[in-house]
Amino acid sequence: MKLDARRRERQQRFLAVDLYPVTCEKLSAGRSDENVLAGIIAGGAKIVQLRDKEADTATLYRKALTFRRLTAAAGVLLIVNDRIDVALAVDADGVHLGQQDLPLAAARRLWPDRLIGISTHGLADALAAQAGGADYVNIGPIFATRTKDGASRYLGPGAIRDIAPQLKIPFTVMGGINADNLDQVLAAGARRVAVVTAVTQAPDVAGAVRELRRRILSAGGV
Repeated sequence: MKLDARRRERQQRFLAVDLYPVTCEKLSAGRSDENVLAGIIAGGAKIVQLRDKEADTATLYRKALTFRRLTAAAGVLLIVNDRIDVALAVDADGVHLGQQDLPLAAARRLWPDRLIGISTHGLADALAAQAGGADYVNIGPIFATRTKDGASRYLGPGAIRDIAPQLKIPFTVMGGINADNLDQVLAAGARRVAVVTAVTQAPDVAGAVRELRRRILSAGGV
C-alpha cells in the first residue's frame, strides 16, 4: 500500500530525532508538564511524547491542546502516549502504544497518515510490530525504571545489540537511561534515546536536553 504523503513526511522528520523526551508530571520536581515542555523545546528536541496516565480525559485533552499549539509553533513532533482518541482530537503527529493498548492494526485503520510507535520488550515483540506496519519501535526497559509501576525486569544494553540488526525501521531505547549510563546505550548502537527523569527532574530542563543531545550526536547521531 502506498504511504500517505503526510505520513511519509513525518517519518522523515522522525529520522532526524536524537533525544526523545517523555513527560511525567509526577516525576517532574513539582513542575507542570507544560513547564517541562517549554524547557524541552528550548533545548532543541525535535520530538516530545505527552505521557500522563493519571489525568482524566478532559484534563489530558486540554493539556494535549497546549502541547499541540506549542509544538506546532516550534516544529516539534508531538506523540501522545496510549490515547489515540486524544491524539486524534488534537491533531498530534502520532501515538505511542504499549503491548496492552489498542492493537497496531486497529490503530492504523483509525489513523493511516500518522506515526504509530510500539513499545517492545524483546525481539519477538519488535519483529511483530515491524511486520505489522509500525513506524518505529521502542526497545526497553533497558535499565530499572521508576516510570513503570511493578516493572522489575529490564533488558540491559545487550538487548540493543541483539535486536537492532534485525530491524528495518527506526527504533528508540528507553528505561532508566540517564547521564550516568547514556554511554552504555550509545556504545550498544542506540542513536534515538528516550528519557523521562533525566530531563523532567533536571534543575535546568533545557540545559539537560542540550547536553544529552550533544552526547548522542557526538556518538554519531542518527
